[in-house]
Amino acid sequence: MTQTLLEVKKLSNFIGGEWVESDSSKAVINPATGETVVEVPLSNAKTVDQAVDIAKKAQKEWALEPAPMRAEVLYRVGYIMKERKERLSQLLTMENGKVIEEARGEVQEGIDMAFYMAGEGRRLFGNTTPAELKDKFAMSVRSPVGVVGIITPWNFPIAIATWKSFPAIVAGNAVVWKPATETPIMAYELAKIFEEAGLPKGVMNVVFGAGSAVGDAMVNHDDIRVISFTGSNDTGRSIASKCGEQLKKVSLEMGGKNAVIVMEDADLNLAVEGILWSAFGTSGQRCTACSRVIVHEDVKEDLENRLLAEMKKLTIGNGLDESIKVGPIINQAGMDKIKSYIEIGKGEGAKLLAGGYEMNEGPHKNGRYFAPTLFTDATADMRIAQEEIFGPVVSLVPVKSFEEAIEVNNGVTYGLSSSIFTSDVNRVFKAQRDLDTGIVYVNAGTTGAEIHLPFGGTKGTGNGHRDSGVQALDVFTEWKAVYVDFSGKLQRAQIDN
Repeated sequence: MTQTLLEVKKLSNFIGGEWVESDSSKAVINPATGETVVEVPLSNAKTVDQAVDIAKKAQKEWALEPAPMRAEVLYRVGYIMKERKERLSQLLTMENGKVIEEARGEVQEGIDMAFYMAGEGRRLFGNTTPAELKDKFAMSVRSPVGVVGIITPWNFPIAIATWKSFPAIVAGNAVVWKPATETPIMAYELAKIFEEAGLPKGVMNVVFGAGSAVGDAMVNHDDIRVISFTGSNDTGRSIASKCGEQLKKVSLEMGGKNAVIVMEDADLNLAVEGILWSAFGTSGQRCTACSRVIVHEDVKEDLENRLLAEMKKLTIGNGLDESIKVGPIINQAGMDKIKSYIEIGKGEGAKLLAGGYEMNEGPHKNGRYFAPTLFTDATADMRIAQEEIFGPVVSLVPVKSFEEAIEVNNGVTYGLSSSIFTSDVNRVFKAQRDLDTGIVYVNAGTTGAEIHLPFGGTKGTGNGHRDSGVQALDVFTEWKAVYVDFSGKLQRAQIDN
């Protein structure tokens, strides 16, 4: 089926509008079946240099295009993506493993982002303000940065790329993009779509390869003035350090240890639905996944029983099957990490109620599957309640009050997403004020961000910038203050005022 959807067996880099082969490559494995999907290039610093040189030249011309005309390309990209939504979704499931309904949702995010950011081509607002001297005009405008580097993860291989590349392009920048080697097909397809939509050659460039080769070369390249990265905290800290030494702008979106708070007055059926989707959707492999449930002790036992009953109904397998709700784990490293945390949780004294094992027999024998897992009686200071696991593992932490629930939620090093289920409007407003996360949901799970709002978090989740929403433009533009003096004489601002 793969080859009926994908016309090539080996991908090439996309540089300056041309498809450029690499000397070495590696296999991309479908985590649901263990089969090779395609070969991805393993490029090097020399290839990055080539891409940046071309991008730098292309950007100068692209920045001179009126922003509404730049936006027309994004509109065409959105229409093409819409026409190819089902094909893109199936390819995404093959390389990533997420179930097909999630893949369709992710592709739709990219479509939405195309149309939303295209609209910014007729805005990109600056400001005018009164000058403090006579016969003088003052304003601020956005200017493109130049060449930007984006480094994207495997768990959302097209959505996150659109969050970063579309605002960069509409703002007048050129892009060098390093996708994850586990999921390169979406990058290949999006590059083809940009080509078909008429984006000038060199404005979008895709360089495949390992982070240690391609990523490092991008981070250290003098002519890449912005790095936008989504991935692990360890890698993000390293990137931030290197960019800091170069006084280079960097945007980081990293981990999460997201919690659903369930109060004693919550709709428990609704809470169970929200927890199941947030914890086990994408097999827990998303930065906004729920990995903690902070539950009031009065409803803890009832919630446990309801969760266990519904977890038994979850179907696990190849995401191309419409009946499947939980797909595979991306690679062996991810599987090993999840298994290690099961042992950590048991060793810490948490009670394992369900799951906790790899599924490698029968229909699951050729893929990488892990049973949806539920711990209970965890305490807030346990490692399984503090550290990101990135798998289908959720821990119940009982609390005695609303105030304790907020304290436990905020008592981690991350601050991406949080959720509260309650019917008390006063608690709702206190929670949205006091929860120390960049995203807050009320009577919904911890996932489901919309593209017209800023995406990102506090504390160890990032460094203050945001993907998505108009706020994403701040990453890819510089503010320029402009003063026009039409007095015919030298005016010295505060000195003459």
